[in-house]
Amino acid sequence: MIFGANGFLGRYLTRHYLDQGREVAAVARHGEGIDRRAMFLPWDGRTPGPWSLALEGAALVVNLAGRSVDCRYDESNRREILASRVDSTRAIGEAIAACKVPPRVWMNSSTATWYRDARDRPQDEWSGEPGEGFSVEVARAWEESFFSAKVPGAVRKVALRTGMVLADEPGTVLEVLRRLAKSGLGGRMGPGRQRVAWIHMEDFIGAMEHLEQDMLADGVFNLTAPRVPTNAELMRTLRETVAMPVGLPAARWMLEIGACLMRTETELVLKSRWVVPARLEAEGFGFRWPELGPAVADLLERPGVEGFFGRPVKRSVGHRAWVSPRRVEPA
Repeated sequence: MIFGANGFLGRYLTRHYLDQGREVAAVARHGEGIDRRAMFLPWDGRTPGPWSLALEGAALVVNLAGRSVDCRYDESNRREILASRVDSTRAIGEAIAACKVPPRVWMNSSTATWYRDARDRPQDEWSGEPGEGFSVEVARAWEESFFSAKVPGAVRKVALRTGMVLADEPGTVLEVLRRLAKSGLGGRMGPGRQRVAWIHMEDFIGAMEHLEQDMLADGVFNLTAPRVPTNAELMRTLRETVAMPVGLPAARWMLEIGACLMRTETELVLKSRWVVPARLEAEGFGFRWPELGPAVADLLERPGVEGFFGRPVKRSVGHRAWVSPRRVEPA
């Protein structure tokens, strides 16, 4: 059962589980973008409803619901960002508490932004330190709503402190940054020393499977790649991938103007998120894409959901290679 199933992550997870032959109940405010093989269940994101019946005996519940943070943090948007996460989590918890046969596993989105702006050492689940500011307040309230939900003890809870998930999808961060790099504007942003927590979509899905199958996995997990580049390294990798030899840097004041024009916040690119997946690695999860360069080169050969789950006609041999035409064949 996937809440927020028509969002970026929800569509990929839904497709993955359906391709495995599993039954998927896709919960969202509307059915646009949801795979037709899934059972669509509407909800308002705030209160239990008829969708609650699908929780009975579910093997897995994944809550990905929440308003996008890619916006200006004015008072109205702040309220909506916080409420969309806390209210949806509370509603799911109340519905699970009322189940006669509760689901076995409940995974709830969180964010790698929970940690402080770290430039001195990596932040893991054991020794990482919480940060400050609006985004951190949202992250802490989100997890508090999740872990305080009074559900049966047999329900295993996992909070997903997820970094920037990469897939070649229109409007996502990879597509936006790739366009900047291709146009010659892909230089470092601000100081360029801030770390960027990321994860390849394939490893994100693999980690979800790992956490569902590991009966002892509960609590907080960082879903990020083990190698965390700086912003300057990220932008250099993207320039190399698209064979652009130059990239104009953007000073902080330039980013402020650009963020205002694009109706977003500079925190999304200036905060250092040096977050590492200590628990996943300690429990034996093997990352297929630990390095950014090969990950980006692979994803640019697999555009969109269909391309991602299809078989590439040709893959780049490395992230310094020219990217071949983006064509895929059915799997």
